[in-house]
Amino acid sequence: MTVALMWEARAVPGRGGELLAWARRQELPRRPLRRETLRAPQDRVLVITWWDAAYDAVLPELPEPDEALVTRAVHRWRFESVESGHGRVE
Repeated sequence: MTVALMWEARAVPGRGGELLAWARRQELPRRPLRRETLRAPQDRVLVITWWDAAYDAVLPELPEPDEALVTRAVHRWRFESVESGHGRVE
């Protein structure tokens, strides 16, 4: 099964570049199948990691950034893959 962990934070206005750089520097103790870092307006940063694991598996996640860098606590979501790129249910 493929599990995707999503980590999203919103930087203090004007500090989105710092938050993006911080997120890119974060190392995980295990390497995911894939990791993607995205940014959006309002100084938001999103990191998605994909894992070959059960939905409820204990998986490494990015930590909380320093409180002075973000406007709120990090939002985290967990999803399981239900279709491959060809429309087949896994």
